Amino acid sequence: MKKVDFNKGCISKSIEILANKWSALIIKDLFSGPKKFCELEKNIENINPRTLTKKLVILENEEIIEKKCQNNTSPRKTYCLTLKGQALKPIIEQMILWDKNS
Repeated sequence: MKKVDFNKGCISKSIEILANKWSALIIKDLFSGPKKFCELEKNIENINPRTLTKKLVILENEEIIEKKCQNNTSPRKTYCLTLKGQALKPIIEQMILWDKNS
């Protein structure tokens, strides 16, 4: 098991990513499986396509999501969670529960 480094930098980096409502909503939406850009745009209410594009790039650079070809015959890409992204599920679920209990 990987040793957790509880330094200030790792906590601030996590908060920087998860505190952004769009990033958290994108991650949450991908828990149910891979999605195309248009599906994410439809599912995440009021997100601007430009904002969605920016957040997807950030999440991809952080290795939280990845783009994959849908199949060999289609150039369309789908977005899915990496193992690092899937590991965020309990955290996001706890955020939802915390909000409901507030």
